[in-house]
Amino acid sequence: MSQHQLEPLYTEQQRSIPLRRYDAAAIAKYYRSRPWAAIWRAFIIAWGFAGFVLGLKLDEWGAQLEQNKFKRANQLRELLTRLGPTFIKVGQALSTRPDLIRKDFLEELIKLQDQLPPFDNETAFAIVEVELGRPLREMYREISPNPIAAASLGQVYHAFLHSGEEVAVKVQRPNLLPTLTLDLYLMRWAAGWLTPWLPLNLGHDLTLIVDEFGTKLFEEIDYINEGHNAEKFADNFRDDPTVKVPLIYWPYSSIRVLTLEWINGCKLTDTKSLCAAGLDSDKVIEVGVISGLRQLLEHGFFHADPHPGNLFALADGRMAYIDFGMMDQLEENTKETIASSVVYLINKDYVELAKAFVKLGFLTPDTDIIPIIPALESVLGEAMGQKVGDFNFKTITDKFSELMYDYPFRVPAKFALIIRSLVTQEGLALTLNPNFKIVEVSYPYVARRLLMGESPAMRRRLLEILFKDGKFQWQRLENMIAIARSDRKFDLLPTAQLGLQYLLSDEGKFLRRQLLLALTEDDRLHTEEVQRLWDLVKDDLKPRRLFDVALSSLNSMSKEGIAAILPLAATIN
Repeated sequence: MSQHQLEPLYTEQQRSIPLRRYDAAAIAKYYRSRPWAAIWRAFIIAWGFAGFVLGLKLDEWGAQLEQNKFKRANQLRELLTRLGPTFIKVGQALSTRPDLIRKDFLEELIKLQDQLPPFDNETAFAIVEVELGRPLREMYREISPNPIAAASLGQVYHAFLHSGEEVAVKVQRPNLLPTLTLDLYLMRWAAGWLTPWLPLNLGHDLTLIVDEFGTKLFEEIDYINEGHNAEKFADNFRDDPTVKVPLIYWPYSSIRVLTLEWINGCKLTDTKSLCAAGLDSDKVIEVGVISGLRQLLEHGFFHADPHPGNLFALADGRMAYIDFGMMDQLEENTKETIASSVVYLINKDYVELAKAFVKLGFLTPDTDIIPIIPALESVLGEAMGQKVGDFNFKTITDKFSELMYDYPFRVPAKFALIIRSLVTQEGLALTLNPNFKIVEVSYPYVARRLLMGESPAMRRRLLEILFKDGKFQWQRLENMIAIARSDRKFDLLPTAQLGLQYLLSDEGKFLRRQLLLALTEDDRLHTEEVQRLWDLVKDDLKPRRLFDVALSSLNSMSKEGIAAILPLAATIN
């Protein structure tokens, strides 16, 4: 297809559906005036799924379910591929939900991540020329004759610029906007029709889930947006030597074409390549888990699609992220509540965990949490096991899905992406090491974040955890310090300095008062608890270093702040 042949197609596409952002009302208005297009597409979709369901029923009636399970899984993958980009994206989302999809289906749907048929090269190169307004040979000194990867929304070529840089050229599939909008219109209509027939917790948000899906799809097909996302992500990790983000070459990029730095690495699922590169799989996992937690709990800007095709291990041990089309942003309060929830879960404090679920939107504010608390304790307590190391997100997700049928839980659209991200990362970790426990890396990080308390809000979260029913929880502080110190790179001294500065500040008045009460509550001095804490930290707090920290903290305090701390010091002595 030549450039001149492609231009009218683009003109018609932009004229008919002139949208840069998802708008359910505008899409519905457009297709209501074109009912035959919607009816014909609905017939194609229904006919495809009818054949699949009939095959399942025939297997059931003929007692051949087990014998034909791989055949049906392959049939489902091929059906979604034939139905096009929207349904491929649905299949990709389902491939990360082992709680919803059978294992045999899951293994086939995973192939939708990066094993898709490409579109023809002539069309792809014509799109590049139309979008960038120049002949291909003027932009790229060399470009691969065929794509090196094909995904649901586009495909990637390996190229070199005339200036010598090695690059990847991402080209969007043709006629994508009309296909996506029509499918989203039909999905939303079906969601509205199905809502009354589903349990409240599933049906309540079904149209909202479709809208969230549509919003993310529209963001993914805007490559300018993806380029800006990549640069924002890179800026967040600018001081992290373990994370690599490819550079964007803006003169060679547009809404439908993205040129970015070429990444030489191996997929995380390719264990042979990791070994050949001399990489320690556990170290690779740790880098991935910590970078994922930093996205959620520090930056709030997270990669919502971390499947194996989007993560690469580099020879120097860094983790490279690519494909920044599907991203999301968390508010500060949400980040803090997530951090607190992990601690509540580990401490088995189900009352506070239920309150956190209300704050996060899993339960409505008017929900009576009293009958829910025993259910949380029963289901999540069993999933947690006897040790912190027994915890895994997959088990928690499976158990939590059981609760949703009996209690008014719902999964906010934003958290569906977070859960997908966490379960996918854990799945990748378990692929590399079946015995890996994600919490052994993640909980020390969360404990450090709370103990360091860089922000007033995070310090408030720490106080909420350490004080329960007006009493200081010595064991919780001891546990948090012990777990934080399990990370060999954790230095307790800077945290001690932050804690001392906070204690001496005006903001720390409440804590000073509470510590005085904690040391003398129940009509006794809690010297045993203090001694246990000191035994835990004394190796990190050498006298000379501790003196330097104390002096530094006192120098930064006002006379009023120092005077305020003296009663506490007198009590301790």
